[in-house]
Formats: sequence, structure tokens, C-alpha cells
Amino acid sequence: MVKIEWKRMGHGPVLRTKELKNEDGTALPVLVAPKLEELQEIRHFFTTREGGVSSGIFRSLNLTTSRGDDPANVAENFTRVSAALGVPKDHFVLTRQTHTDHIHIVTEEDAGRGLTRDYGYTDVDGLVTNVPGIALSVFTADCVPILFADPVHKAIGTCHAGWRGTAARIAEKVIRIMKEQYGTDPADVRCAIGPSICRACYEVSGDVAEAFAAALPGHEAEIMDEKNVQGEKKYQLDLHLSNRIILEEAGVKPEHIDVTDICTQCNPDLLWSHRATNGQRGLQAGFIVLE
Repeated sequence: MVKIEWKRMGHGPVLRTKELKNEDGTALPVLVAPKLEELQEIRHFFTTREGGVSSGIFRSLNLTTSRGDDPANVAENFTRVSAALGVPKDHFVLTRQTHTDHIHIVTEEDAGRGLTRDYGYTDVDGLVTNVPGIALSVFTADCVPILFADPVHKAIGTCHAGWRGTAARIAEKVIRIMKEQYGTDPADVRCAIGPSICRACYEVSGDVAEAFAAALPGHEAEIMDEKNVQGEKKYQLDLHLSNRIILEEAGVKPEHIDVTDICTQCNPDLLWSHRATNGQRGLQAGFIVLE
């Protein structure tokens, strides 16, 4: 197995490194969440930077062509992800993320969108489906990826929660749409908050702090620390805890939520981090599929 040494945060190991195999037998190291691994109905993982063929600033498992990587390399990287997840590339559905709270309800007709054919939609930061064999995605490089699974009504979801999406409570919206579309009871849902920037690394300005105070009233002291930087107020914001609170307020049981213990900026050689690379980077992803 490929040996990966993570710099982990203080609340103990939650995400577990797992090695999957590509079609050619090479290794694809991924991260998995215990709460989702318990479910027989789904397969899931979060990718790392390891196990791909891209080079230079995109080394090695970059999953986007939007920042200048060779499309042939990205295609091969997706081929490896497809083999490891056990889903054909024409059964993936990709988000088209623009920091909104828009959720797309995925049907059989969406298979392949964004990967093997045109998206057919814009401004989509979350996906839900109850169709077996369709792999939902979410892409990040510091923002929070969240995976959702309802093992009772056999439904899944993903969302991309940067500060704008979190302030818009996109995770709560995913739960609400799963309830409306599939009869999901929030108490049955299992969630995994994947690798993303930690509180210690995430400094934000006053306007962002104000947005979070409005989105999570009464939780300001929990989710951010105020400091003075050259006479200006700045804040260390906890996106992980903010999304956990939002999920719990949406009805998800605390014991059904895995919160990442791995920061992207603290692990820039193993995960893509926008802040650590000053934007010179690729994207990792989270994937989930119903058996």
C-alpha cells in the first residue's frame, strides 16, 4: 500500500486512507468516511493528489481541465477514478460549481453530464438522486465537500460548501430536497464532511463574518475567532463546524456525521489547496453512488 502521512487536526483520525486499484492494477489512494462505509447500499470516496498521470503544478490526480491541465491527462485520471469506483464514465454526473446553493435533481437522463457529454445546466453546486449506478460528484480545493446517504429510502447527494454556500446553508437545502423528492427522514441520513481548509488556516474578513453571524445566529463564538491584523478585524472561520451545525439543525443526528480531520492547506502535497498554491492548482473530488 502507498504510505501516506497526513497532518491531522486534533480531534483524532476520522477519515481513513484506503487503497483501491485501477484497471491496470496501479494504486489509487482515497479517503473514506466510517459512517458511509457502514452502509452496504453505497460506495464512496474522496480523492487525493496521488494516483494520477498529470504533471507539473497539476501532479498527479487532477480532475479538471479548467485551469490548464492537458485534457488527455485529466481523461486518464477520470478513467482511474471510474475503475476504482466501479462506475463507467458515462454514468458519472458532475457539478458545475459557481458558489451557489442550487441543487440539481439527477435522473437517468443525466448520466454522463459534464464528463462524457455536455452539462446541460449551469450554476449547480449540489446533486441528489435515487438512481442506482449513477455516481454523483463534488469538487474542491479548500472548500467543503459533503456527501449524503439515506439508506432507508435509497437516496444520495453531494454539495460544495465554500463560505458562500455554507452561509446560504446549502447542506440544509440538500436535506430538504431529498425529503421532498424521496421521502427522506433527516434522522436517517449519514453525512461525510470531506477534506477542506481548517479553522486555523482560514482567515476571513468582516463581511464574511457578518454573513455567518446572520446564517448561524447564536453560534458566532463557536464558529469563529476574532483577531486584530494591522488595525483591521479579521476572523478565523470554522467551515467544518459551521456545516456540522447546519446539518444538525436540518435534523441529521450528530452520531451520523463524520467531520474531516484533514486540512487541505496543511497537506498541500497530498491535497489541492487554493490558498496554499495561490491558485496554481487542480481539483480533488468526492464521489458517491448507490449500488
